[in-house]
Amino acid sequence: MPTKRHRSRRRPPERERILALVRGRTILRPRDLAPFGLSREVLRRLYRDGQLERRGRGLYVAAGATLSEHETLAVASARVPHGIVCLLSALRFHHLTTQNPAEVWLALDRKARAPAEHDLPLRIVRFSGKARSEGVETHDMDGIRVRVYNPAKTVADCFKYRRKIGVDVAMEALRDGWRSGRCTMDDLWRYAAVCRVSNVMRPYLEAVAATCLLR
Repeated sequence: MPTKRHRSRRRPPERERILALVRGRTILRPRDLAPFGLSREVLRRLYRDGQLERRGRGLYVAAGATLSEHETLAVASARVPHGIVCLLSALRFHHLTTQNPAEVWLALDRKARAPAEHDLPLRIVRFSGKARSEGVETHDMDGIRVRVYNPAKTVADCFKYRRKIGVDVAMEALRDGWRSGRCTMDDLWRYAAVCRVSNVMRPYLEAVAATCLLR
């Protein structure tokens, strides 16, 4: 018969360990269980018993969990891990626009397969080379690793894809990025070169700089 000392060393039941894990991560994927030796079947039972809720295919949260304002970005990044949050969604994340896009804008490599996520509102834009790899930040959102282009890179992207989002949105992002201090002039010029829109952005950058000097 096990002694009291031995009983105290026993690990908590698997159900409790999974619930503790999902509370710590907020969003839990079945593949997150493997490093802890936890069972996917127990995860499914917790869902059937109402102790977990699904937030999209293969994404679980504790029942009644309140996620952050960036839940949709976290869900999109969990479902499309090779995507990078860009353009209108990146502007919204960095508070550089008043718009609230209905879709999550994701940058994918030109050769990457389009995600088959029909129940998730995605807007896919194809990037390549340095325009895809440079200026990427990583943020933890509800336990999910989310990659987002930084403010200056996002502004340059907006000018590159101005026909998709509108020049007025790009100009608003440039003004707000500069005034808020989220974008330095050096970074704006750098990413304008990376995105090959230096000539396009030049008059707007010079106008912003001139306005600053007049103050």
